[in-house]
Amino acid sequence: MEKVLVTGATGYIALHCVQQLLDQGYAVNGSIRSPERKNEVIEALKNSGTSTENLNLYVFDLTNDEGWDDGMEGCDYLLHVASPLALENHTEDYFVKPAVAGAKRALKFAKKHGVKKVVLTSSVAAIFETGEEKVFYDESDWSDPDNPNISNYAKSKTLAEKAAWEFLKEEGNPFDFAVINPALVIGPSLSGDLGVSNSAIEMVVTGKMPLAIPIQFGFVDVRDVATAHILAMQTDASNGERFALAERDLWYKDIAKILKDNGFDKAPKIAVPVWVAKILGNFNKQLKVASPFLGRVRSVVKATKAKDILGWKPRSSEESIIEIANQIKEMGLIK
Repeated sequence: MEKVLVTGATGYIALHCVQQLLDQGYAVNGSIRSPERKNEVIEALKNSGTSTENLNLYVFDLTNDEGWDDGMEGCDYLLHVASPLALENHTEDYFVKPAVAGAKRALKFAKKHGVKKVVLTSSVAAIFETGEEKVFYDESDWSDPDNPNISNYAKSKTLAEKAAWEFLKEEGNPFDFAVINPALVIGPSLSGDLGVSNSAIEMVVTGKMPLAIPIQFGFVDVRDVATAHILAMQTDASNGERFALAERDLWYKDIAKILKDNGFDKAPKIAVPVWVAKILGNFNKQLKVASPFLGRVRSVVKATKAKDILGWKPRSSEESIIEIANQIKEMGLIK
């Protein structure tokens, strides 16, 4: 039985990776930062009908070598999913240092333990911030970490991914390697943690966003992101490749319409133009952080490498939006 280490096993994407790997017959080692969260992972999987017989959880993190040897021992593959993520634009130290150090540490131990292949979770944030004003991007595009307008999160994803590619070059490609660059990840959570990215839906469905602001995202379902990781792990043709993932692009007004059409009446009825949203940003912290993206169109939906190489077949974003909205409702978050 082949064994896979998944870092950040309590995380939104990582837990779906763990579930799919176990369901496919792999043994899984998962890293958690706190032993108190072990039961959270096990219960979430059991409640979803997944056996945890072949799951082992280890306590270690991105910033320290302690525990990595135990977690990596005997593993054939590594899915390095763990990375700092937050809705607010925290300091550069919050995002960049652990992301870069964690990527280097993960690859160092993968080499030490003779892992056959590593799949790294990056983001379209490592693609979009080139400083160019264009609409369509693909895997050949790289965010510029020296771009004065780059967010600390985007900088962290860019520098962590670049550090990983540089490690491979310096170490003579000690294992096969692929990168997954998803757009905004939405869809059902396996645990009580909805994940930071689902806040884009939560704000709309709960009425916290009374007006649809002019921001557009590419969307992709969390289950399809996990599937892409595993397909990349299993497919030799993925070696040395980046895979941008997005099913479609939607504005907040599109999300609001989908939700209202499916009975979620708290979704906003009115969409505001960019100039109004900028004024409102003076009174709303989250909107102020989003100000650089108002009215901007940036897309990777034409980047079809994942479909062509991995045979990746994403479900519709509308389905994902409705499913997570229903979960938010079931959790009692719609007042």
